[in-house]
Amino acid sequence: MVGPALGRALCLALLLCGAPAGGTSAPPRRYTPDWASLDSRPLPCWFDAAKVGVFVHWGVFAVPAWGSEWFWWNWQGERLPDYEQFVRSHFPPGTSYADFAARFTARDFQPEQWARLFQEAGARYVVFTTKHHEGFTNWGSPVSWNWNSVDTGPHRDLVAELGDALRKRNIYYGLYHSLFEWFNPLYLLDKKNSFKSQFFVSEKSLPELYELVLRYKPDIIWSDGGWEAPDTYWNSTSFLAWLYNDSPVKDTVVVNDRWGSNCSCHHGGYYNCQDKYKPGVLPTHKWEMCSSIDKNSWGYRRNMQVQELLDEASIIRELVQTVSYGGNYLLNVGPTKEGIIVPIFQERLLALGKWLSINGEAIYESKPWRVQKENGTEGTWYTSKGAIIYAIFLTWPEGSMLTLSSPILSGSVQVTMLGISEPLKWQPLPDKGLKITLPFTTPSVLPLQHGWTLKLDGVE
Repeated sequence: MVGPALGRALCLALLLCGAPAGGTSAPPRRYTPDWASLDSRPLPCWFDAAKVGVFVHWGVFAVPAWGSEWFWWNWQGERLPDYEQFVRSHFPPGTSYADFAARFTARDFQPEQWARLFQEAGARYVVFTTKHHEGFTNWGSPVSWNWNSVDTGPHRDLVAELGDALRKRNIYYGLYHSLFEWFNPLYLLDKKNSFKSQFFVSEKSLPELYELVLRYKPDIIWSDGGWEAPDTYWNSTSFLAWLYNDSPVKDTVVVNDRWGSNCSCHHGGYYNCQDKYKPGVLPTHKWEMCSSIDKNSWGYRRNMQVQELLDEASIIRELVQTVSYGGNYLLNVGPTKEGIIVPIFQERLLALGKWLSINGEAIYESKPWRVQKENGTEGTWYTSKGAIIYAIFLTWPEGSMLTLSSPILSGSVQVTMLGISEPLKWQPLPDKGLKITLPFTTPSVLPLQHGWTLKLDGVE
């Protein structure tokens, strides 16, 4: 298994490995600011190998911590009555959203603890919110006009602190950045002008992106918020051409597909397409499924209920299905305004890490197999690594006998279960496939209770 440190070294040595669907690897070259050229750039190899990441949504929205991270828009954009009632009952009369910034203290934010938690969760990369649609930046941006974490609230560079802690543990660092801002006057002016002007782009959005790259040298730029205007308004292709040709991370940086209203699932280094995207088939382009432990919000909210959270079994199922279809899995948590990742979120992350500590061989650096799931069912999923095939089954079969009809046997076949050293007994089926005798024990006494992996050696 290649760890993040070795993976980073290999990527630097090989520059770019893996190519867009139907293409071949090519040496580095100059890219022009058009999608035909930009989309021909091979994806840096580390991203596909990583498979598992943690998403962190953190900002001023953690102060009201109610409804979702879209609190400001729901309150003063949509003017939803329940949001207005919430503010009246919880904050002094005349409170504005700007007043929340001073309460965004990050008083208990300990980046080293976060980094250790994310490493124990099995994350190979972390994507951190530098700025959400509210416009508040988690670093001291010179174009944020005091609406940032250095001049108010925490009085700390949150982006830098977390990045330093993650890189000490060889975890790749991605930066989420919203292209637009709900109530920024310059953006509203451009919108009024039908996006024929670019005051907001030239004065705010692009300067932030260049600064994030030059100051923090991210491994990922996770763009968002460009759905109201095309990429030509955002000058996306010009920025990406600079990023790929001349930036300090030109050989290793990875970007997603949210660079304008015409881009999602069509242009970019890898595709998110939409939140919680599940293609249902094996895509021809590298993709990522972002999910959130809180099914109703990406940011922390005080009114979440336990039944609204993904349980351990659901997280494992999402991960396995995503990786079997060739995707990466990015699981989100939302910290409190003080910088605490609440215990139930920690518990879910640690459960994921425990599962990966045994089954990670079938996840990290794996590739999709010729069959993604067994007989069209949702119970058993496949990944591969060279000549080895992995069958991950999510439900323990009755009688501890598992039938796999997809594998074609060739010569000597050995079947083992990850986490258990002794080979398992099996017998061939009449045409193809095999029936495997699982350990004669109840699943409850095995190291894990959700999802088990069979390693098949000697299968075509």
